[in-house]
Amino acid sequence: MSDFLLIHGSCHGAWCWRDVIPALEALGHRARAIDLPGHGDSPCPIEDITLDSYADAILAAIDTPTIVVGHSMAGFPISAAAEKDPARIARLVYLCAYAPRDGVSLVDMRLEAPRQPLLAAIEKTPDGLGFTVRDDKLAEAFYHDCPEGTVAYAREHLCVQAIRPQATPIRLGANYASVPKSYIRCAEDHAIPPEYQQTMTEGWPPEDVSEMPTSHSPFFAAPEDLARRLDRIARGPA
Repeated sequence: MSDFLLIHGSCHGAWCWRDVIPALEALGHRARAIDLPGHGDSPCPIEDITLDSYADAILAAIDTPTIVVGHSMAGFPISAAAEKDPARIARLVYLCAYAPRDGVSLVDMRLEAPRQPLLAAIEKTPDGLGFTVRDDKLAEAFYHDCPEGTVAYAREHLCVQAIRPQATPIRLGANYASVPKSYIRCAEDHAIPPEYQQTMTEGWPPEDVSEMPTSHSPFFAAPEDLARRLDRIARGPA
């Protein structure tokens, strides 16, 4: 049995792991999800939200060495948490996520991808501190292969995403390097180009990289398959 902490991506919250948590529990694991500051049940003034505050929230939720799964933009905060306190993290799992490099911001990585499909789907808030997903682009960007009702459910819960954490260059060193890592790519991703997910994992050991035939939201499109993959990661090589 392993402990899993599930971390959401931009504009999302703990709610997006609704179907994965029971699937992991059915496989004998303990699974939890949290809201990062400014998301869901973790209110925070947008001007106070930082990459550090995201990392601190992750570490505050861990009481035993835990497999931390980060979706999409959460690749950055889970990495920052590992740099701060690697002893608390058994493994990092990047789920169609940004796998960061030292000194680079998420915004930098988004722009270096061969395509930026999300640019047409997001719009800044009037104060310029955050962004939201355009309603008419929501299904195509995130949920195009998900069950009926997913878009309506998401629409009720999506929130403003603070830009500051994504514009902050991350600092990674020996602590981060010491933590084992796995990556799950999504072949039909319309948010982070699948070819860029391949670029980010070039040179990774083959056994630490797998691929799902889903959209950017495998937690809704194929939650049981995702849980089985996480179970295999937790169990390690046969």
